[in-house]
Amino acid sequence: MPESHTYQTEAIIIKKIKLGEADRIITLSTPHLGKIRAVAKGVRRPKSRLSGHLELLTYSKVDLARGRNLDTIIGSQTINGFLPLKTDLDLSAAALYLTELVDQFTVENADNFPLFQLLLDTLEKLENEENREMLIHYFEMHLLSLTGYRPELMHCVACKNPLEPVVNAFSISSGGMLCSTCTLTRFCYPISVNTLKILRLLQSDDYATVRRIKLTPELAEELTTVLRNYIRYLLEQEVKSVNFMDSLKHGTSPAEIG
Repeated sequence: MPESHTYQTEAIIIKKIKLGEADRIITLSTPHLGKIRAVAKGVRRPKSRLSGHLELLTYSKVDLARGRNLDTIIGSQTINGFLPLKTDLDLSAAALYLTELVDQFTVENADNFPLFQLLLDTLEKLENEENREMLIHYFEMHLLSLTGYRPELMHCVACKNPLEPVVNAFSISSGGMLCSTCTLTRFCYPISVNTLKILRLLQSDDYATVRRIKLTPELAEELTTVLRNYIRYLLEQEVKSVNFMDSLKHGTSPAEIG
């Protein structure tokens, strides 16, 4: 049976770029088609019926027509517009960070339903979550697992021995922890006992458990440093939305950063 010329999918809009005078290339995270890119023709015109349904951070049902290079979006209907995420700068910054990670860590047309569900669940929680920092770290750890970069936190990646409850270290190039003995010969970041415990909880427990964790400023800084350095190493570049989040956190404008 020949493949249908048109198809429909649910999707979260994770990126958009201008194309020509009135079009955009829209990047969609979908439940069963993975990440796909498609052209939305005329979407930048004031009277476009598609524009509101294809905004960043929108969960929509999208109709597409197959094309030679890129498919074309021919219809869309919003399922959840996530309005609070678009009207609050802090929430917008956090949500854009999540979508940028999904975009950077995935290739096109690779089905990963658990990752789509993780993104959708996290965006839904973000609207009302007081412990936003732990929600973001929970997302980071599970995204790493779902994209093949799950860090080893129970055993030393060099000697394979179980880790003792002392200050060990994280090796970004080896993708996991080093014991206090192997740390002496490798470049790595010291990790306190409590930070390692939190990393393990983030990796293995459900969010209902994780969200109850309250971080001290020292633990928060150590946790953020480890995860950001590991993500930066894996991507071989900075995550652009990090500067936006940091600028809001420290009360400066993005233009003042760097």
